Amino acid sequence: NNLLTSKNVASDIASQICQKVQESLVGKKLNSMYRVKTAVRQALEQVINELLLPSTQLDLLRQVVSKRDQSSSFFSRSKTQRPYVVVVVGINGVGKSTSLAKLAYFLKTNGCKPLLAACDTFRSGAVEQLSVHAKCLGLPIYSKGYSKDPSSVAKAAIEQATKDGNDVVLVDTAGRMQNNLPLMKALGKLASENQPDMVVFVGEALVGNDGVDQVKMFDKAVSFQNKSQKVNAILLTKFDTVSDKVGAALTMTHVTNAPILFVGTGQKYHHLQKLSTAAVIRALFR
Repeated sequence: NNLLTSKNVASDIASQICQKVQESLVGKKLNSMYRVKTAVRQALEQVINELLLPSTQLDLLRQVVSKRDQSSSFFSRSKTQRPYVVVVVGINGVGKSTSLAKLAYFLKTNGCKPLLAACDTFRSGAVEQLSVHAKCLGLPIYSKGYSKDPSSVAKAAIEQATKDGNDVVLVDTAGRMQNNLPLMKALGKLASENQPDMVVFVGEALVGNDGVDQVKMFDKAVSFQNKSQKVNAILLTKFDTVSDKVGAALTMTHVTNAPILFVGTGQKYHHLQKLSTAAVIRALFR
């Protein structure tokens, strides 16, 4: 338990992991201390592997392409096919807009045609920040300025993308502090009215229990008006700075049952990687 909590795993999650390890070892015959240590480590690796690879494996690119291919198939050839919609949520300061831009870069380099939607109509400078990313990436952006209803901006952006033939819309949202009720309600409205295909929570890889509170609150906000909406995936930023403190990845996947979609490993657009479960396990035993 102490090993896990020292690596930023929330204490209640660490206890649950230890409990599962214990259960998996009951009834095993081990006749030396070395064998006990090996068995414990193997059981721990198994439990952590299951945690990091929840039942819902996600492949963003495959899902975007699959939706696009369905629309261009012989039977459903129409100009009104709605694009794949990704809503990106998270508090200010964690690198949410940059992460959205990294996702856009990843999709563009893999042959997709993203449109960025500036739906953070609350924080001063947010629209301009996203516009800079769009310009750097050579991608279209849909914005309506500030003080607008984020849900109607998202709706209009999706309509624009449908008309222009963009196959994926990446929706930026206000980096609402998780206890700001009006902003949380606005997020619930946006999710309910626009029915995104995926909601990605962006959080820092170094946070401890704070990250659990954040992801729980955003999950609650997204499902505020529609219980079927939830956080489907997690993107952890600053993963290159965590050293062996990899516990946030375990904690957040456990709380939401949402897999880690990517980890951010630097400032550049291509600094986005899949999470290596083997690397996390190695770091925990370091």
